Amino acid sequence: MDKCWSGASVLPLVEVDRYNEELRDAEGFIGDRASRRAFRAILDRWRARILEIIDEDPLGEGARDSLSKKKLDRVLRTGSPLAAGLLHTAIEDFSTELAQITLRFLSLKGWRDTERIVVGGGLSASRIGEVAIGRAAVLVKDAGHPVGMIPIRHHPDEAALIGAAHLAPSWIFRGSDAMLAVDIGGSNIRVGLVDLGLDKARDLSASSVDAFELWRYADERPRPKRDEAVARLVSMLHDLMRIAKEHDLTVAPLIGVACPGVIASDGSIKRGGQNLPGNWHSGRFNLAERLKRCIPEIGGHETSVIIHNDAVVQGLSEVPFMRDVERWAVLTIGTGLGNARFTNRRLEKTVARKAKRRAGRAAHGAPPG
Repeated sequence: MDKCWSGASVLPLVEVDRYNEELRDAEGFIGDRASRRAFRAILDRWRARILEIIDEDPLGEGARDSLSKKKLDRVLRTGSPLAAGLLHTAIEDFSTELAQITLRFLSLKGWRDTERIVVGGGLSASRIGEVAIGRAAVLVKDAGHPVGMIPIRHHPDEAALIGAAHLAPSWIFRGSDAMLAVDIGGSNIRVGLVDLGLDKARDLSASSVDAFELWRYADERPRPKRDEAVARLVSMLHDLMRIAKEHDLTVAPLIGVACPGVIASDGSIKRGGQNLPGNWHSGRFNLAERLKRCIPEIGGHETSVIIHNDAVVQGLSEVPFMRDVERWAVLTIGTGLGNARFTNRRLEKTVARKAKRRAGRAAHGAPPG
């Protein structure tokens, strides 16, 4: 098997029907209306309208640059009626946009018969995000679609790292305790040492992030160049490898990577990586090959690198919990609106194929591994 493979439509437990849909209307990409930035813009518009009337910011003087998700959640729960009402109004407007955009996705042929949508991204890890998702779900149902909409179960900082384990065939984890995972976003890079939890659940449902590093490259001035970003990424992975060694963990010879855009089979980024630092679309740059060259071995075994779209990989963290539906999707609220639609593969067919391969190997005198 090749040591770098990427962007596959058929994965061990699901088929990736569509991803990175770039839906447009007269105003541009519709996903931009349901991004993290879009919610802040809606909130700021309502605050400005109230300020024109009462000359007092319900969220406090100078609050604009200090309104974290935790602070907004606190206002929603215990703030003044006016401040809480302001947030509910912004949530309502944002939810309406999210519902309308969801309906556009559901109208696509590739999204037909979607039964459940998981909503991830940074906003989902807040009460405001949960309420927005719930309200959008009501509006989508009211429009005649019985599809469920739920927040992603893992923290947004960890979901894509955990999802990376579902990119690879299970045999690569034999004898391993953990794997290295990377989540490259439009403003930061996360790396994680993922505990596979195979002693608890063979389906990877017990996977968790044991060690984690986050680099917010968007805060750097000057903004880092592509090769500088990759060098920092490699350094972060080496840090995690040292931690694994200190704890006597056996790390699988695999690096799983989530990255924005459309990923070609050779690991290059065809389009959609414009928010990354530097030119990641260059025909002379291949992230999978670069990582393999920088980290040629893990635990004495040749390194494999597998890359897929960040929304796809974030969605894959839900694979073990989606076996009760056939077709499901993910929307991720971040710098933009990531998206992917999946169809679960039938386990009995997968088992039958494996049994047939084992029988073939046995017939030729090969070990049954």
